[in-house]
Amino acid sequence: MAMLGPDGRVLAANPALGRLLGSDPEVLAGAAADHFPALALALDALAAAARQTAAAAGAPLPDTRPVRPVRRLKHADGHTVWAEISLTALAPSGVRLLTLTDVGERRELRARLRHLQEHDPVTRLPNRTLFFERLAAALTESATGRIGLCYLDLDGFKAVNDTLGHRLGDRLLRAVGVRLARSGDGSHLVARLGGDEFVLLVESSSGTEELTRLAGAVLDELQRPFDINGHRLAVSASIGVVERECAGTTVTGLMQAASTTLYWAKADGRARWTLFDPERNAHRMTRQSLSATLRPAVERGEFLLEYQPIVSLADNTLRGAEALVRWQHPQYGRLGPDRFIGLAEESGAIVPLGRWALAEACRQASRWRRLYPDPPLYVSVNVAVRQVWDSDLVRDVADVLEETGLPSGLLQLELTESAVMGSAGRPLQALQELSDMGVRIAIDDFGTGYSNLAYLSRLPVRGLKLDGAFVRGFRTARHLNPADETIVTALVQLAHSLGLTVTAECVEGAAQAERLKRIGCDTGQGWYYSRPMPADRMIQLIAGTLRRR
Repeated sequence: MAMLGPDGRVLAANPALGRLLGSDPEVLAGAAADHFPALALALDALAAAARQTAAAAGAPLPDTRPVRPVRRLKHADGHTVWAEISLTALAPSGVRLLTLTDVGERRELRARLRHLQEHDPVTRLPNRTLFFERLAAALTESATGRIGLCYLDLDGFKAVNDTLGHRLGDRLLRAVGVRLARSGDGSHLVARLGGDEFVLLVESSSGTEELTRLAGAVLDELQRPFDINGHRLAVSASIGVVERECAGTTVTGLMQAASTTLYWAKADGRARWTLFDPERNAHRMTRQSLSATLRPAVERGEFLLEYQPIVSLADNTLRGAEALVRWQHPQYGRLGPDRFIGLAEESGAIVPLGRWALAEACRQASRWRRLYPDPPLYVSVNVAVRQVWDSDLVRDVADVLEETGLPSGLLQLELTESAVMGSAGRPLQALQELSDMGVRIAIDDFGTGYSNLAYLSRLPVRGLKLDGAFVRGFRTARHLNPADETIVTALVQLAHSLGLTVTAECVEGAAQAERLKRIGCDTGQGWYYSRPMPADRMIQLIAGTLRRR
């Protein structure tokens, strides 16, 4: 502490002030305060703080706290002293008390605590907290207006932890952090986000090439084995690379893109980097959007059925039609089953969707029967194996047939070969009950799945539908594949010996139809006969076919 007179001279100073500044208190006494750089700086700091407080007095909520700035002063021997400064009036005469409080240890403790809060204890790298602070700042302060991330995950690290223990795993992570820090030119921030996930932040990117070059350098660094406690360990990494302009980019959006791209790198085979692809991401987002709206779309009536005729190869008469589901999406337009059936099976939405398709197809087939009873035409409906497991398919079929009045013999259910072959327990029991009801069971895409021919004889199957891959080889005599004809001939003979009918899919020309007829296929469907059509046009086709007869 020091007492200052009205003229700014030091009237007295205590020994503590002398020790803090490295000056003799007796030398300080009687001299002008501004003759001592440390005291002059302290007084200037007080004056500046006071001006700021006065300026804030006109604000709605002025700062009324005492003026006690913290400034860096210099000891006489040159080392830095951090001090909190205050000035208090002692008497009307103008005598004031200048107090300097050493806050160096406090600042150092705060710095250590902040370092602990912002750094990972295992690798000593910046942690999530510091990384996201730097990322947010970089989006507004990038010198180039661009930013880049390499978001990586170690491949197979869990096996190291499980077999060698977490202590050795931590040492491996520390060694990985060291190599990441020296990848590239070392100007990037390396952080550990948790587990075996790391991120490299390029705050002022020069472009995609810089980020991909950095990702390549990381892979090169990690491909060399690690020697940890006598263990020679080999690890690799999958890296998602994102580089873009800062303008219009958010922290959340950038991290979502990085996470998605890391997932692609793993899906593409691991031990590689993958660059963010907006088109691939748009496809992923579309898949997510479709998956999330499938069930509500069934309730809103966004689905419809089209019908593709099934024709006798012997005399070209119409025998039935396959019902094919379409999604009239309000945003993406009309979607074929290849865009959403897989998603419906994954999410379980295939159950309500399949139930709706079954009911709608049977209603249409019942209408055909009422309008044109001779010859009776059957409708073929695709069924996913999940419908058998997750719903009571037998009851659903029985209820629909009763509601629509369609005879069970005019309904055919198609299941894929992979779903039917090897069926046991509930699926096999359901198929048997449906067959006992008179419903036809057919195997779709036959010849491309398990082809367990010995099991085929034990299934309640009435028909096979040959996969189009075989039929396409029959297009023209010039491109005839003898192997395809041999295989199809054998399959048809096998099916007939088991009492099964055979339908050829993807018939696109007269030569195909004639060759399939000669081999012995019973029925065919494809663009040669007709493309899938709405229900009303199907009725017109039935009427026209009967008139030609």
